[in-house]
Amino acid sequence: MKTTAFTKYHIANGAKMAEFAGFNMPIEFTGINDEHMAVREGAGVFDVSHMGEIWVKGQRATEFLQRITTNDVSKLYDGKVQYSCMPNGRGGIVDDVLVYRFSPTKYMLCVNAANIDKDWEHICLQGREFGMEPGRELENASDRICQLAVQGPLAMKIVQKMCDEPVEQMEYYTFRQMPVAGCDAILSITGYTGSGGCEIYVRNEDADRLWEALWSAGKEFGLKNIGLGARDTLRLEKGFCLYGNDIDDTTSPIEAGLGWITKFTEGKDFIDREAMAALKAEGPKRRLVGFKMIDRGIPRHGYTLADTEGNPIGTVTSGTMSPCLKVGIGMGYVKSEFAALGTTITVIIRDRLLKAEVVKYPFV
Repeated sequence: MKTTAFTKYHIANGAKMAEFAGFNMPIEFTGINDEHMAVREGAGVFDVSHMGEIWVKGQRATEFLQRITTNDVSKLYDGKVQYSCMPNGRGGIVDDVLVYRFSPTKYMLCVNAANIDKDWEHICLQGREFGMEPGRELENASDRICQLAVQGPLAMKIVQKMCDEPVEQMEYYTFRQMPVAGCDAILSITGYTGSGGCEIYVRNEDADRLWEALWSAGKEFGLKNIGLGARDTLRLEKGFCLYGNDIDDTTSPIEAGLGWITKFTEGKDFIDREAMAALKAEGPKRRLVGFKMIDRGIPRHGYTLADTEGNPIGTVTSGTMSPCLKVGIGMGYVKSEFAALGTTITVIIRDRLLKAEVVKYPFV
């Protein structure tokens, strides 16, 4: 099992540790609800060093990314980040990714931890058609980079104390290469919680310096350690997809409500474009929806979704008791005729039909 550059700190702080995507990761420290609310109301730090970083370089970098991702890379400018996904050639999704543009000939992809090897293999395979080779135009830097996500309404006040230049007003989905706590870093205003904040990428050898500076800066703001448990409840309250649950190799971005990152612009011949265009025109037979429980109950991944008569119509992909709303919320695929907002559906929990309503996310 792999460790990150920060694993020793999690163990020292009494984290409940478990395997995740091949890494020994902190699941919780003081409890999921407590950590969740710390991020919604203050600031928390997540170790997200298990995420992968892949560089794409060279004169054909933009053209290549236009081929392997669904969003329109031509809209990016230096210092801009874009959410996108990589289609797999069979109508599904290899992974959802963040695309960072450093220059017209230099990009970085941030990819999901569980998919690093699969993504790298896919990128190398596709790259060869563009004359792009591993070790030259393509580089998997995942094992050399660590990453902390500092999230919450007070996050940037903390990070500002570690930076010589103003960062609190940086725009959402932008980044800078700059010193943070004296370390060469990438400071990215993205996030997976919907509560503001940033990610800080540094080399593994700078991890201790960054960690110590962050906690020194965060002390007056009540900075807390946050585990992957609260990361999941935070992202679900905002309706963010989780690869492996809400999207995977069998789901289309059109079904998943990711049409907004699937751009059929002229000249963008991305993988599966024709199939996705046809699916968009015809309308998918199933759709990913958000739902809020009417009856008391907690939906969980894998539970059956049904109509009010108990006839199966889909499956829960993500679900929890919302720490903010104090009701059960979830996401799941349902037959398209049940996807309209306001539709009453049921979740089968312990052989009981518990009512829920299809709602628009974010939930909070």
